[in-house]
Amino acid sequence: MLYGEKEIKEAVIEVWDNPYPDRDYEINITFSEFTCLCPRSGYPDFATIKLKYIPDKKIIELKSLKLFLNSFRDVYISHEEITNKIYNLLNDLLQPRFIEVIGDFNPRGNVKTIIKASSERLLP
Repeated sequence: MLYGEKEIKEAVIEVWDNPYPDRDYEINITFSEFTCLCPRSGYPDFATIKLKYIPDKKIIELKSLKLFLNSFRDVYISHEEITNKIYNLLNDLLQPRFIEVIGDFNPRGNVKTIIKASSERLLP
């Protein structure tokens, strides 16, 4: 096993103390090389995962997030499930004032999917 594969296999998201917990500020993270596998066909799915949050007491360490997201490259999982799984995990770990996760999946078979999970109430 190569060192990068080992790091991905052992990935654990790290959280750090927010250096400015008394201030509202927005953190935007874009992960443009996300991959997973379609649970029906096994074909690869490619996406950009966008994370936006207003931290409270904790922030996310970026390398650990990158390794965690890379751990899905061989996982059979739907667009809806992976976006909500990332949202749930980060919301539980960070307990931010606001969080939004968007899975912007590349078209496959002429179908494009964008999944959004947010702590903000969505309009009907």
